[in-house]
Amino acid sequence: MKQVAIVMGSVSDWPTMQASATILNELQIPFSKHVISAHRMPAQLQDFGQQAVTRGIDIIIAGAGGAAHLPGMLAANTVRPVIGVPIESHALHGLDSLLSIVQMPAGVPVATMAIGVAGAKNAALQAASMLALQDDQLQQRLLDYRAAQTQKAIESEAQLD
Repeated sequence: MKQVAIVMGSVSDWPTMQASATILNELQIPFSKHVISAHRMPAQLQDFGQQAVTRGIDIIIAGAGGAAHLPGMLAANTVRPVIGVPIESHALHGLDSLLSIVQMPAGVPVATMAIGVAGAKNAALQAASMLALQDDQLQQRLLDYRAAQTQKAIESEAQLD
């Protein structure tokens, strides 16, 4: 099975990024968790990105707030796909994070999700879709997950009574 790394700039990002971990657990995708600050740990960030392949990491989900350099800097140091999750900030409610992540220069792509928990969930689902390209069992688990979502939505109509 493939490996996903969840990386965040600060432990304060965990309440958002935990949503990625929950989905990955549900889909039985192995992952690791890391705190690597782009601003306070630049050498560790570079090392992590450059060694992602040898560490068996296939996809990096990177959550960052504020200036949000983490996803882009990781992408600059690895050929592995990086999925950025903008963390909601206090000053600009995550818009600063979103723009910092999504505005990467040509040649250094970062797939960028929505701000906050929805983005963290979708990052895990995007990683699962990418890994499922070569894993039929994971593809089936992803199909089952989507079928369960559909069923919950159908059943939710009863709450309107």
